[in-house]
Amino acid sequence: MKTKVMLIVAVLFLLASYSFAGGGSETAEEVAKPVRITFSSVSVPGDAHTRAMQVFKLELERISGGEMEVEVYHSAQLFSQEGEQAAVRKGTVDMIYTSPPWLAEFIPYLSMFGAVYTFSGYDHMTAVYNGDLGKKIFQDVVDSQGIRPLGAFYLGTRQLNLVEKVGPVRSPADMAGVKLRTPGSPSWIALGKALGGNPTPMSFSEVYMGLKTGAIEGQDNPLPTDKNAKFYEVTKYIVLTNHVVDTIWPTMNEKKWQSLSSQQQEWVKQAVAVAADACDTQVLETEASILDFFKGEGMIIIEDPDRAAFQEYAKNSYINDSPDISASWDMDIYEQVQSYK
Repeated sequence: MKTKVMLIVAVLFLLASYSFAGGGSETAEEVAKPVRITFSSVSVPGDAHTRAMQVFKLELERISGGEMEVEVYHSAQLFSQEGEQAAVRKGTVDMIYTSPPWLAEFIPYLSMFGAVYTFSGYDHMTAVYNGDLGKKIFQDVVDSQGIRPLGAFYLGTRQLNLVEKVGPVRSPADMAGVKLRTPGSPSWIALGKALGGNPTPMSFSEVYMGLKTGAIEGQDNPLPTDKNAKFYEVTKYIVLTNHVVDTIWPTMNEKKWQSLSSQQQEWVKQAVAVAADACDTQVLETEASILDFFKGEGMIIIEDPDRAAFQEYAKNSYINDSPDISASWDMDIYEQVQSYK
């Protein structure tokens, strides 16, 4: 009898252990850690593309049902503008914003997409990047750099922004000798020359103090960025050159992308599309009304610079001052870009 009781207890113990193990397995599945994506940018809180990072985060976490999470780091919390470009290639960070001038160092023809007056306006730009040509461009980046652009957000149209010492600028001749901040890549430096200035490489996070101290005398950015970075506090002039219809590309490390399931990749694409709409809408609305803000801050707006002179100067500058840049341009692709107008 005693032996039978012990046998029954043993069987019950085994059954309980089996049930516990099974329950534990289900619990492990239920509490499996979500896929985490780190997204880094040097952009400041008020920027539309900073807000777009949050939109991307919220949308991805919503549609994935919590299966995916996004950690957002802005304001150069993790990397400088130069450092984050290397970090995404190494996989030190999963996502950043990049753009043609940063990529042109490795894929030379892309410099023409960051060159002055390549695009005529927002509609032209977005038609290119959202079409078949955009897919080809993005795939070239994947194949060459091991990073994957997931779209093109509208950063805004770049304008000149100058300190009081420079005085009003209406033509490229007025820019002679002006210490114009550019990022440090060759394509950005070529852009500074194309505007008639003296390119002075400087990280974005240093620009405000550079303008304040005189280390630089001007910079170029879209107007929403000028406002959000408070450049109006240390400058006097905005010159509406409309020289670059600028974009920023949310870009993921390719190994990270390939580690995602097809469903997870589709969720990421959907979240990027929602973030792109939020970013573009905010920038377009801000650009439509922002000049009154700058005027209220005492800034002088040069609304009628000689844009034809700037375009002609830029064309000659790329050929004569930056031949190493313009020689790499793929004119067949350039003609395709122009066909989207």
